[in-house]
Amino acid sequence: MPLSRSNSCVDIDFTLRRTFKKTSFRPLQREVIVAALEGQDVFVQAATSFGKSLCFQLPAVIDHGITIVISPLLSLMTDQVNALRLAGIRAGTINGNTSFEEKKDLLRDLATGHPLTRLLYVTPEQCSSDHFRKHLSTVYDQQELARIAVDEAHCISEWGHDFRPSFKQLCWFRESFPDVPVICLTATATAQVRRDIISTMGLEESKTKVFTMTTSRTNLHYEVRFKCDEEDHFEDFLAWLKSTHRRRAEDPQRRTQLDKKQERVDNVPGIIYAITRNDCESIAARLRSNKIGAKPYHAGLTTQEKNETLQRWVNNEEGYDVIVATTAFGMGIDKENVRFVVHWSIPKSFEGFYQEAGRAGRDGKASLCIMYYSREDRDRAFKRIANDKKEASNLTARMKSLQALINYCEETNSCRHALICQYFGELTMPQCDYACDWHKDSKALKRAKKNGLQSEEWVSTQRDMGRFDDGWDGYD
Repeated sequence: MPLSRSNSCVDIDFTLRRTFKKTSFRPLQREVIVAALEGQDVFVQAATSFGKSLCFQLPAVIDHGITIVISPLLSLMTDQVNALRLAGIRAGTINGNTSFEEKKDLLRDLATGHPLTRLLYVTPEQCSSDHFRKHLSTVYDQQELARIAVDEAHCISEWGHDFRPSFKQLCWFRESFPDVPVICLTATATAQVRRDIISTMGLEESKTKVFTMTTSRTNLHYEVRFKCDEEDHFEDFLAWLKSTHRRRAEDPQRRTQLDKKQERVDNVPGIIYAITRNDCESIAARLRSNKIGAKPYHAGLTTQEKNETLQRWVNNEEGYDVIVATTAFGMGIDKENVRFVVHWSIPKSFEGFYQEAGRAGRDGKASLCIMYYSREDRDRAFKRIANDKKEASNLTARMKSLQALINYCEETNSCRHALICQYFGELTMPQCDYACDWHKDSKALKRAKKNGLQSEEWVSTQRDMGRFDDGWDGYD
């Protein structure tokens, strides 16, 4: 049974300020929220810094009833629920980490048909439970099921980079609750993936309000740094980081700005993505031995260790400047001043690279995204995909995405920002104000590729490009 949609006169700006403590919407956020409040099915593809969660959280505060949020990421659910509760919003999550008592309380709340919970975060696996579905049907019968929000919606599509078979079963919502609006959100979706998501969810493409924002992040400076397999690029990265510290220390105006914000001169917050847990531990240890505050973050650590590391890094505490993590780190983390993201080797997909790099510069200020690339790493990446039996169902899509990322790395004749936009099917190319290695010096980039992938002149070539101390003054 449909909910009554009578929220057109509600002051969403007042709710934004009062509940979410924000002074203004980001571009297109208001339009998405209005469409959701009008009861339309909505698809949102927007960059990491857009603030997609607000697009279903704010309507959930205004609307009558409960919003069900489906997410594949336990840490993301926990972080968002904690933030909502701090804002005074009734929110909960049912997943593998939920205590028995809390799960029982949330299910009891649903069973009344008139839940007090405004947002309930669940995994797609939970949505397959007959017991859970029965409770949702009770809520629906009482006209209190406000909407279904699917976060990380690219997981629905077999053509997506992170397909999860359990997401396919989410079509049950439209089949069972045909008049309950659905909002699907993702940072990474080609046109083919978008069509697949809408079709799989049982939505009508002609009636779905689609918002696709540009993938261009002009404040991010993209670089590919070429290397041979036997070369250790730790010294290259360390030299760049120390030169950044030095420039901050030597600039009186910057020192004054940092003092006003109570930030240390030697704190350049960043993320390094590595493939293995051992790499995370090793790189973090080497940075600490060079007086850089760095901590590892991976699945082998206890929950307490990970939570403490995350919180101290978010709070810019001394000794927690750089996180060296596997790719599970960073989803939904609200830290705006990340000044760099480094991929220690090529990640598994183009979408993964874009999403992870996008965690830099969420405050709109200049930030650096470095990818270290070797053809040996490329070959290992292909082997990992081919040997991953869990992902065999979408092997073709994953291989295609990795090949696109390889092409991005090997390209020396185009702007990095343009290559990203082209991959996601954008027709309008971005204005890159020397915010990539090609625009900065295309000839030096070609030399670096030629020398870096096959000779011992790599370090000197990097110096020729000015990468150790280039004087670029973009970092806040």
